[in-house]
Amino acid sequence: MTSTTVDPAADPTRRPERPATPRRENRLRALDGLRLVAALMVAAYHYGGRGGEVTAAWGDSARHLFPTLHSLFAYGCLGVQVFFVISGFVICMSGWGRPLRSFFASRASRLLPAYWVAVLLVTAVFALPVVVYEAVSPSDALVNLTLLQQPLGVDRVLGVCWTLWAEIRFYALFALCVVLPGADRQRVILFCAGWTLAAALAQAAHEPLLDVVLMPEYAPFFIGGVGLYLLHKHRRDAYGWGIVLVSWLTGQHQVVASLWHAPSPDAFSQRSSLGIVAVVTFGFVAVAVIALGYLNWVNWRWLTVAGALTYPFYLVHEHLGWVVIRTLHRELGVPAAGTFALTVAAMLLLAWLMHRLVEKPLTPRLRAALSRPRTTPAPSTREAATPQSLP
Repeated sequence: MTSTTVDPAADPTRRPERPATPRRENRLRALDGLRLVAALMVAAYHYGGRGGEVTAAWGDSARHLFPTLHSLFAYGCLGVQVFFVISGFVICMSGWGRPLRSFFASRASRLLPAYWVAVLLVTAVFALPVVVYEAVSPSDALVNLTLLQQPLGVDRVLGVCWTLWAEIRFYALFALCVVLPGADRQRVILFCAGWTLAAALAQAAHEPLLDVVLMPEYAPFFIGGVGLYLLHKHRRDAYGWGIVLVSWLTGQHQVVASLWHAPSPDAFSQRSSLGIVAVVTFGFVAVAVIALGYLNWVNWRWLTVAGALTYPFYLVHEHLGWVVIRTLHRELGVPAAGTFALTVAAMLLLAWLMHRLVEKPLTPRLRAALSRPRTTPAPSTREAATPQSLP
């Protein structure tokens, strides 16, 4: 009795194998919540953390308006560093196993729709006769739509857009060094180590071009977030722990050097070096706890909504918030605490509208348009058979 070998490809009962697709990460809803916390920290700083400065919106200083809380609100600006740690984690997650075109489409479609609307909205509101703030020129407003206003030396429409310029430079570095050649653990480790060393050398060289490209003041936070993603994939990764530790050590130094100053009654803000280190540590530890899976039980769906509101809220809260504060506090006489709460609520409502009316319809369309591969029409049979003559 002879045995026969059945060709699997010829077996009609065998299901065809599906092509392998990159595994999608489960959504980390606690990270969405942390995003909103960081955005609210920045808003607290803008609205009530600027110490003895008398603002045009309030008509008074934060020290007088919030005698107890203004010293805590002064640390809210460090929400930006928390954002950068989150960004390092998320960008490494989204770039892992993704081709360059898809990575670019994902980032552009995430940033641009809400940003364009925020620029147009703030420009239009500031141009109203009843609004006392000075609007940028029409030419400068148009340049702001490119996200290149800072390197071009153009007046900014959105005060917070300097952080987007830092994000874009991080995206470019990560895309060129990791996504383009193909993300894997070894390449990510080399990227983190190389950028850490290059950023330190750039700071020592005092070369403006190197500072712009390598961002020594912000690099530790992006790199730390990338290291935390390595720990998310494998919590015993010694290189990942080393990357996070070095990033925290250098990051806290950078922030203390830039934000701490000797106590003075006329100072713009009152912060202690220990307080600055504590907030930076909070950012790293919070993302680490999420990355290591200790908050996987936090699976409330409303956190996804909170995360979706974070970006549009961050874009519009400062300048449009000033308009609301002036109207409520100086014109309608609402107390400072009530004005603060109502302004935050108003900006969250506006962020929800932007998410529903702008991001939800436009983001997938822009992503699809940018992800679509370029196609060329196939030559006809006649063209294929007849060689083209030279001109």
